Amino acid sequence: MEKAKVYFTKKIAPESLLALYEKMGVALPGKVAVKLSTGEAGNPNYLNPDLIKDLVQKVNGTIVECNTAYQGKRYCAQDHYKVAEDHGFTKIAPVDIMDEDGEISLPVVGGRHMKENFVGKNLENYDSVLVLSHFKGHPSGGFGGALKNISIGIASRHGKEWIHSAGVERENFWHSPQDDFIESMAEAAKSVIDYFSPENMVYISVANNLSVDCDCVATPEPCCMADIGVFASTNPVALDQACMDAIYQSEDSGRDHMIERMESRHAALILSHSEEMGVASREYDLICLD
Repeated sequence: MEKAKVYFTKKIAPESLLALYEKMGVALPGKVAVKLSTGEAGNPNYLNPDLIKDLVQKVNGTIVECNTAYQGKRYCAQDHYKVAEDHGFTKIAPVDIMDEDGEISLPVVGGRHMKENFVGKNLENYDSVLVLSHFKGHPSGGFGGALKNISIGIASRHGKEWIHSAGVERENFWHSPQDDFIESMAEAAKSVIDYFSPENMVYISVANNLSVDCDCVATPEPCCMADIGVFASTNPVALDQACMDAIYQSEDSGRDHMIERMESRHAALILSHSEEMGVASREYDLICLD
């Protein structure tokens, strides 16, 4: 597989996101979905709407989400829209909770665990996707980045349960074998990429507010590392790899806590399984814009 270009800047600012998007040289066609996490009520770490506003509006995007599998303030569409409004997202763009009216099934080709992936029905209303991810830790996945954002993030509530259960009907979908769950996230991500085709998706990840907990946790652990910067690529596998590498290469004293979270959850398996399935290479050249 060909090495990816991953662009990077230490400056976390609206103009940085615009510069990275331009650098990738991709014009997203048609109606653009902007996939991000609106953040659980009480969590302060989600991407700031002021940071992403200029880029979202440049692509004339619609912010898209799906409801959560856990019982929280984003479990049903009505409450989810309220959280999106409270966090300032409805002020910068339209918001679409894509599984509000049901789900559709996407085929999973070449998966080890899943034959189909269930996503929000409204996904079929979009032609391309700008994936804006807050890179951070995660209680289940080890880290949350681009691949998780398009797998668990685009899955319907039922689809999230299906990924967590690794494509098997279980009494408790939260208690699946860890490796099976991580690989199932990779398989779900592949189904979304296959649906849109790689040239209609671009990925930008902001490594800031680095807690070991994700934006879905209402009361996350305090941030344990200083902000790193913004990464961008047309290859989500290499992008997540670059973000992980930045944690390992950091001299910040808090990196060990992040590393323990990633390694204890076998987080890198989402990258290796994606590469094995032919999604994209983990190899990349890092191109710094600073």
